[in-house]
Amino acid sequence: MITDVPGVLVGHHERVGDGWATGTTVVLVPGGAVGAVDQRGGAPGTRETNLLEPENLVQRANAVCLSGGSAYGLAAADGVMRWLAERNLGFPVGAQPHEVVPIVPAAVLFDLPRSEWGNRPDASFGYAACAAASDSFAEGTVGAGAGAAVGSLKGGIGSASEVVGEFTVGALAAVNAAGEAVDLSTGRPYAADHGDFGVTWPSRAASLPSRRTDLNTTIGVVAVDAALSKAEARRIAVAAQDGLARAVRPAHTMFDGDTVFALATGEHELPEASGPFGAAARPMALDTLCSAAARVFARAMVRGLLAATAAGGVPAYRDVWPEAFG
Repeated sequence: MITDVPGVLVGHHERVGDGWATGTTVVLVPGGAVGAVDQRGGAPGTRETNLLEPENLVQRANAVCLSGGSAYGLAAADGVMRWLAERNLGFPVGAQPHEVVPIVPAAVLFDLPRSEWGNRPDASFGYAACAAASDSFAEGTVGAGAGAAVGSLKGGIGSASEVVGEFTVGALAAVNAAGEAVDLSTGRPYAADHGDFGVTWPSRAASLPSRRTDLNTTIGVVAVDAALSKAEARRIAVAAQDGLARAVRPAHTMFDGDTVFALATGEHELPEASGPFGAAARPMALDTLCSAAARVFARAMVRGLLAATAAGGVPAYRDVWPEAFG
């Protein structure tokens, strides 16, 4: 899970049922982390992403807020800021401990058709997600994945991690893409070869009701316990988008606003110019982390698909191909 990276916590808050299928997920780094972002596709919904550009002042983020509700759901970040401010966590702007501005980049996905109109996350969702944050959290139809859909199937929250030498790379994805994550002629996810998911892949087609292509957007976070600059962290986010493209076909469409954040907590230093690789030692180490970021994000995408349960009228993978789960 992404919380295998020390210092990273995750919390969800969602409402499902009685006209609701939406929610918010917060990736919380109370100690702060160098942040970066990579956004692709034609329909993004984001907040506080410009400050993550390498040339801008603020270096560290306190949390990333991922939410349903389309642009309305950006209000959930207000609750995240309030929770952090109450704990004096943020960018110092004054002499007193409470004089801080919490740094909370955010992105939203489009899930409005799964709820009655007007039912969408607000600041209370972000606050509640922070209050629930821990190193153990659920996957599937929870948080920002509550109303998610991927192609013809229900999407959801998925997470994965990988150890690379002394580093840990983790990912969390809210899977909500216009494209399909599964070869519908066989039932096998496109990124099935990215891990052992504890299932037996089917080999039969399924008849699924056609779903009108909505505005969509997969959003997520990759975290690593390396000490990186903002520019280096952005390379991690860029690589994670490759993992997204392995898991969904097509990816990054005009109807997606795919956004991936990177958080570098700084526990371990990358090697500097020394040894047989000389000046290439650091970029080579970074490239290894980038490769891992692509793998774990693809794996998180599959886990989100498999963990999802039906909601908002969209069938889940486990209902369409139940034999995969034994």
